[in-house]
Amino acid sequence: MTIETETRGTRPLLVRDDDNPIKIVYIAGAFRAATQWGIMQNVRKAESAALRLWKLGYVVICPHAMTQNYQDECPDDVWLNGMIEILKRCDAIYLLSNYYQSTGTLTELAVARNLGLPIFYEEDYDD
Repeated sequence: MTIETETRGTRPLLVRDDDNPIKIVYIAGAFRAATQWGIMQNVRKAESAALRLWKLGYVVICPHAMTQNYQDECPDDVWLNGMIEILKRCDAIYLLSNYYQSTGTLTELAVARNLGLPIFYEEDYDD
């Protein structure tokens, strides 16, 4: 096993562990909404789930947070295709409770299933 760490204060930070790499989880759920306020609520929902997973020790990809300010800058397929490339490099997908409302998320779910990724549902982890 190769472990490299760096220390910040008294807490060592794991940089690499070849035998037990940190799992990368992709957050998927509805982004679009009828209003800007609705979009922001979807982003906050995704960010909240992402933080919960980070606190559990996962590395989290949260597309909502990554692209929230890019409205109408590129066609939708640019974002979806790019996020699918990122999803292909992840270890699992985490579906927000609103995932079924989004055709993009349903596409991401199909890709995850095709890749054999573990699929986790937000409803299973509600506090």
